[in-house]
This record gives sequence, C-alpha cells and structure tokens, in this order.
Amino acid sequence: MAMAVAMAMVLTSSSVLVFLLWIQSVASSPDHIVTYGQQDLNLVSGKRFLWPFPASVNQGHGVASLSQEFKFVQLASDGRASDNLKSAFYRYYGIIFSQHSLHGGSSLLLDQTLVLKQLQVHVHSQNEELQLGIDESYELSVPDSEDPTAASLKTFSQLCAFNFTTRTIQVQNTPWEILDRPRFEYRGLLIDTSRHYQPLEVIRSVIDSMAYAKLNVLHWHIVDTESFPIEVPSFPDLWNGAYSNPERYTLEDAKDIVEYARLRGINVMAELDVPGHARSWGNGYPNLWPSSNCTQPLDVSNKFTFEVIDGIISDFAEVFRFKLMHLGGDEVDTTCWNVTPHIRAWLIEQNLSPFGAYEQFVLRAQKIALSHGYRPVNWEEPFDKFGSKLNNETVVHNWLGPGVAPEVVKAGYQCIVSNQDAWYLDHLDVPWETFYQNEPLAGITDTEQQKLVLGGEVCMWGESVDASDIQQTIWPRAAAAAEKLWSPLEVTKAGVSTALPRLEIFRCLLTERGIAAAPVRELGRKAPPGYGSCYEQ
Repeated sequence: MAMAVAMAMVLTSSSVLVFLLWIQSVASSPDHIVTYGQQDLNLVSGKRFLWPFPASVNQGHGVASLSQEFKFVQLASDGRASDNLKSAFYRYYGIIFSQHSLHGGSSLLLDQTLVLKQLQVHVHSQNEELQLGIDESYELSVPDSEDPTAASLKTFSQLCAFNFTTRTIQVQNTPWEILDRPRFEYRGLLIDTSRHYQPLEVIRSVIDSMAYAKLNVLHWHIVDTESFPIEVPSFPDLWNGAYSNPERYTLEDAKDIVEYARLRGINVMAELDVPGHARSWGNGYPNLWPSSNCTQPLDVSNKFTFEVIDGIISDFAEVFRFKLMHLGGDEVDTTCWNVTPHIRAWLIEQNLSPFGAYEQFVLRAQKIALSHGYRPVNWEEPFDKFGSKLNNETVVHNWLGPGVAPEVVKAGYQCIVSNQDAWYLDHLDVPWETFYQNEPLAGITDTEQQKLVLGGEVCMWGESVDASDIQQTIWPRAAAAAEKLWSPLEVTKAGVSTALPRLEIFRCLLTERGIAAAPVRELGRKAPPGYGSCYEQ
C-alpha cells in the first residue's frame, strides 16, 4: 500500500520572491548525478543532477511519487497569504507536471513506497522587496521529518522527473535534506537592446531562463550609440532614435518587464551610458550633439545635456526600483569636444582639459543619480582614470580584463566582475570551461576586501544577436558562470570534469523548457555536430 508523505520547506529570514526563484532551477539526469556532502564530490549512478549545486546536500536511496492531487501549501508565520506565492505555485505546478501526460499512471501508485501529496512552503518573512543583501538561503526536506505527508520547496522541481513505466512524477533518492545559500549576492546577466531590438517576449524568456540558473540581476543596457528605443515622457523625442516605430519600449512595457522579473526573484538594473555611446540621443534632440558631423560624446558645455539626463533618470526612477543605476562612462573619446569651436571655447573658459571635462561629466551624472535615490555603477575606466574622485557609493564594473578588481577593492570601492576574456558571451570562441574557471576573487586575499566584491555578471552584447539567436548564445555558457557565483568554492574548485555531466543535463533541461540552449561541447551558439542524445552534446 502506498504511504502518503509530505515535504517541508523553511525560508529563513528570506524575501519571499527570492525564494520563488529556486524552485525553477531544475535538472534531471538520465543515469547519473553529482552529489556534494561531507566536503566531497562523487558521481553516483542512477541519480539526479542539481545546477547550480547547493551548499549542502544529503540524500538517501528511496523513491517517492507525486500524487495526481499534489498541491502547494503556503504556511506563513503571520498567517497571511501572498498573492505572489499563489501565482508562483501555478507556474511551478506547470513546470513539474507539463512534460508528459500522467494519464493512466495513478493506478500504479500502489507499487510505490511513498506518495507525496503536498509541498509546504514555510515563509518566515513577508518582505517581498528585492534588493542586494537580502537573505536568499533556504532549506528543503523531502519528505518532511515532522509531517510525512508534505515536503518543502525551493529546489524541489530539480528533484522531480517523469517515470515512463509508472507514468508518474517521481522524486528519486529520498529522503533529501538540502541547505543552500549563494556565494555572491550579485549574479547578473546583461542584455543589449540598442544594437538589436529584443521583443518583449524574448526578454521575458531570458528572465525565465535566468531564474532556472539562479541569476538574480538583469542588467538592461537599453540605449547606446546605435538606437534609443525606450520612451522618456520628460523628453518624448528621445525615442526618435529607435530603429523604427515598432522597435520601441513604452514606459509601461518597461514596468511590465520589471514586474515580470520581480515575480521570479530578479532585479532589473537599467543602464544609461554617458557621456559616450550616446549618438542616438541626438536624433530627437540634435543640440545634444557637439555638432551635426561630430555627434558624441554628449555636449558637456550644454546645460540642456544634464537636464535631459536628470529627466531620464527621474522617469526611470518610477519604473526601475533596484537601487543600482548603471551610468556607463566607458570608451569616451573626447576628440569632438576639442575640435568643436563652442565646446573648445567653453573648455578654455572653465580652465578644463577635455580629460577634465570627462571627469566632471561623470561626477555630475553620479550626483544626478544619487539625487534620485540610486547608487551609481560605472564601467572601470572612470576608476582607472580618476578613481579617487568618484563618489564613495560608486560600484565599479570591471570589464577590460583581470587584475582590476583587486585594485578596486583595495581603494575601498565595491566591485562587479565581468572581465571580457572570460565572461563576455559575444566572444563566441570562449568555451564554457573558461566561464567556469573565472574566479571573481582572484588576486584578493584580504577577507575584508573580498566582501567588497558584490559578485559578477555575464554580458550578452547585442551586435551579433537578435531574437533569432540570443538564447543559444547565452546558454549554456552563462550557466557555468552562474554556478561559480552561487555554489560554494569547494564545489567549483572540483573542476570542469566534475561539472560537465551536470551542465549537459542542465542544458537539456533548458531545451525541455523551451530555452534554445546550444550544445555544451561546442563553442558559443554552435549547432549540434550531428544526430544523437541531448545528454551527449
């Protein structure tokens, strides 16, 4: 006779929405698993894979099936139900049960030892605000030691797989006890909608895929030299810089994306790259250009330039609630300032060199962002050139190469690591192994300085990706960085040979969920080399 059991999940001082993220990060294996326990990593036949790997895992040798009446149950410490959790339960139920038909499977449940009837979600905090520094830890027990008719959530969907013999959803290797927490609080992915417009459905799909890999910040590089596709009510002609009328985002579109991400535990950080990378602004307001034939950087001598920046950030503040605002500041060629007569006259009047004007521009943009409640993030060039002048709240975003992060944290600034030799997804010749081996704390031995590294980000620059190929360019290589940012160092130090079987399974999971992830063993976004199993590519 089947025995009904339960699972229980405990969320310790955690944001509810961040907790919701992890139930989606699922991976199933055809015939093997990597487990982590007692500071050891072993391959065990006939078990299941987890990606990114949790901080602590203990498992048994049993099997449990999910009842066809299986349900999610919310247990809040204050008795209040969360509408966000309810909608998440609906989504995750589909994730678990949508892969195959369960018709005819219920009669075979009598052959099983355990039948799981519910998943209990114990929520200890009703705070659903997403910001850096929230507690993202969780516990998962399958079955629950106190209530053998329930289980707890988080990574639960990773443990569920369809059994083709019994036609049921099963959890192998019960009982499970998982204690988990992220290594780094910032785990980002950049998308670029200036070089190629990305439709809203594509952005939502990217957000879904991020959640599966426990990435928690979407860095939206919205505008750049090539196009300005977003609405700015304070200066409505700015989006005249879009490629075309259909290739635009209204402010309501942006709000919808931010909310869609929030419900999946993901923050959205907007980028406004100034003073360079801004030629498209002048399509709507030509007086932002130094001149009609010398169109960037933005005109530093024009008061209107900073009025526009203030207007944009003011409008963004109504949409993008994440406390970090990326202000760019990279790759600034000041030649236009030096050769444009009215700007050259202004420089002389202000007793500024073009370099000094660049410094002044960055610092002024930072003050505007701070006035609207944002902490400024800048690419590393301002730090390299005038680091001591930056606001103390500045987060420095490393991209040019290794060796920068140690200097940033030594100077007392916080840092995000994205060195292009390892974590730029548009570099198609960089294999997943390089993504996996990139260590954000390389060269930083002081424990207090290590705390200043917020985390890292993989960057999907848009020159060669549009809606047709963005996902297979992101995945599965981004997943390698995601595990580096989430899992304990002891896990990732075990090396690529240990990670490879799990990553292959995770890639197949993504494809099962409609994410067009490229084969693991090929370079960026390459097609499968021939016929064969998904698990061997």
